[in-house]
Amino acid sequence: MPSKQRYEDGWWLTTDGLKLHYRDYPGGADGRPPIICIPGLTRNARDFEGVAERLSPEWRVICVDLRGRGESPPSPDSASYSPPAYVLDVGALYVALGIQRAVILGTSLGGLIAMAMALTTPERLAGVLLNDIGPVIAGDGLARIRGYVGKSASWPTWLHAARGIAESERDAFPRYMIEDWLQVAKRRCRLTSAGRVVFDYDMRIGEPIREAPVDAPAPDLWPAFSALRGRPIALLRGARSDLLTQACAEEMASRLTSLELTVVPDVGHAPSLEEPESAAAIDRLLERVRMGR
Repeated sequence: MPSKQRYEDGWWLTTDGLKLHYRDYPGGADGRPPIICIPGLTRNARDFEGVAERLSPEWRVICVDLRGRGESPPSPDSASYSPPAYVLDVGALYVALGIQRAVILGTSLGGLIAMAMALTTPERLAGVLLNDIGPVIAGDGLARIRGYVGKSASWPTWLHAARGIAESERDAFPRYMIEDWLQVAKRRCRLTSAGRVVFDYDMRIGEPIREAPVDAPAPDLWPAFSALRGRPIALLRGARSDLLTQACAEEMASRLTSLELTVVPDVGHAPSLEEPESAAAIDRLLERVRMGR
């Protein structure tokens, strides 16, 4: 028998009229703030199934599908697939659900959104987990993203999809077995009406990235990172990450004394948040939030 669904589906309206989807895992006690999970560039709310089920019902966990991902509709304007629009979307979620403060678990792009929020609405952040992301994005990782984002793929079965994803990412996750890759496929992909397995995002999200000049200077994100000061911060780095270097992670830890750095062994970009090291780091962050320190 399938296990009982442990979340409720919800939707909220953005300032430009899109109806976006989130999963709401009920819980929370002692006046604890909710946890909002924001996924990476091509990912969706399903990425957080494991961590959400583990943390609820002690914590309310809200996992969002950003515009054009998962069950959220595509944007009519691909230019809105950009951090400023995502920040506005998350802000609209706070308003729709009446949330004053929340803990953000941000994977990759989700972490960039959290840093941007620290500049604009810092009072909304009770604590932040940055999952394999920092103010400096390594060139190798950025080139890899440019190379794959917005390129469609199609497989006849879930097993074919799992093997296809494993073929391109095995070096980043050398410990994964076929059952792990099947889980990855089912979180990243969807089944079409024609019975094909495809990636579960609007391929146009890659347009702003591909259209940006390769030699354009990178924006200075250190001020956004520094704006996180004064609240509990956790940073995860996959030991095999090509997006967040060890040097950048150590510089982040040296600049913010409230930041705790955890390196997850044998993992690339990005940790699933279900590794023992990741789970322990999340628990320590949440205990600091709960204790107000």
